[in-house]
Amino acid sequence: MKRYYPVIRVFGVLLLGFALTLLVPLLFSWYQQDGATTAYDEAFLLTLGTGAGLWWVARNEKRDLQIRDGFLLVVLVWTILPAFAALPLILHLGTSFTDAYFEAVSGLTTTGATILTNLDTLPQSINLWRGMLVWLGGMGLIVLAVAILPLLGIGGRQMFKAETPGPMKDSQLTPRMAQTAKGLWVVYAGITVLCILAYHWAGMTWFDAVVHAFSTMGLGGFSTHDASFGFWNSPTIEAVSIVFMLIAGMNFATHFVALRRRSPGPYLRDPEAILFLAVCLVSVLGIALYLWAKDTYGTFPEALRHSAFNVISIATTTGYASLDYNLWPFFAPLWMLFLCSFATSAGSTGGGIKMIRALILYKQVYRELLLAMHPNAVWPVRVRGELMPQPILTAVMAFGFAYVCLMVALTLVLSFSGLEIISAFSAVVAMINNTGPGLNQVGPATTYESLTDFQIWVCSFAMLLGRLEIFTLLVVLTPAFWRR
Repeated sequence: MKRYYPVIRVFGVLLLGFALTLLVPLLFSWYQQDGATTAYDEAFLLTLGTGAGLWWVARNEKRDLQIRDGFLLVVLVWTILPAFAALPLILHLGTSFTDAYFEAVSGLTTTGATILTNLDTLPQSINLWRGMLVWLGGMGLIVLAVAILPLLGIGGRQMFKAETPGPMKDSQLTPRMAQTAKGLWVVYAGITVLCILAYHWAGMTWFDAVVHAFSTMGLGGFSTHDASFGFWNSPTIEAVSIVFMLIAGMNFATHFVALRRRSPGPYLRDPEAILFLAVCLVSVLGIALYLWAKDTYGTFPEALRHSAFNVISIATTTGYASLDYNLWPFFAPLWMLFLCSFATSAGSTGGGIKMIRALILYKQVYRELLLAMHPNAVWPVRVRGELMPQPILTAVMAFGFAYVCLMVALTLVLSFSGLEIISAFSAVVAMINNTGPGLNQVGPATTYESLTDFQIWVCSFAMLLGRLEIFTLLVVLTPAFWRR
């Protein structure tokens, strides 16, 4: 047991930090007198007490974290922290642990699926807390931790390597990992402030602007209204959201470098950014033309407006909706679900396999086709002019195989549990890609409230798989991980 003390010590510190974030909705609830203050008091004390207890038990263990410790710590953070994040929902709303845990996992993994209804009448502090969970989870609590832990004498490189998405995990923006994390968070927070101001300018109240900016930058899709963006029915607000969803769907490392160099050059050299924007643009125009041709909307501008917002929302794995696109001809929402599987960039707050992996898989398939015709040819896989080494190609192919297998397996599990096949498949796609709404029973006009407890736990597991990019979670579940 003692060999896990370094992990317990760091997790205790992280839990103490997380407890402090509960002070924001607590103070807001006290100011608003919305009746939820006691729930935050109790949640804060429970989280603080548990964190302090864990730190006290392992306070004398100073050993540096190893790679194995990093994997375990990341999994502990993303699986146990939601239990504490769920406390305000349990204590104030009386939500069951299963549903509250699902809601908290959905927020921290930036999925945006919800089991709650009557969002318009919830205490404002509850909606603020939901938005904060998305924002905190968006860039990763682990990335924030590596900016703080060095100050406590705890190295964070192993944690950062286990958390950072994408196949190119070792590239650093600054010489020290703490500086990297701080730089990313400064960019993330700065763009969030701009998003708040833009939403308020477009017509949102300050409260709605703050919560939706948190949710937009985290690509989480939590809203303060049951009708989501349909509540405003405003092209201006939708346009603001589209801009910031696209920004959040790109690699924040690229934003960081572009701002530091004060040049758009990094975007042009980013192999994902141009492809991401091109795929989104083509999909928006294609679905708009399809909806217009099918007489879903009377004019092309109207079809383009609704296509642009909802397609970008799903492609970036945000999950906002301005209407029930589940009623569109089936091809359109199906294509949108396909987009959420790969469109966003590595290093963004989006989900899915990421554009860089999709690009590498495409290039690998193309190379195999060429080698089938010319067995003696030498055709290396290159991205942005750089040769992709075989270990990266192997890892990406393994990831793709695991992704498809888990998608099929979890769909079968939900189908076996009684969920009809379209709802089961779309729920798994939405969960594992951290998108939120699916189709039919779990479409944008409904919630996940109708699912059984077993189905809710399957969806929670799928969300965690997606957020931890499959292997981080699966590694900890293998027997070999626990052998000395």
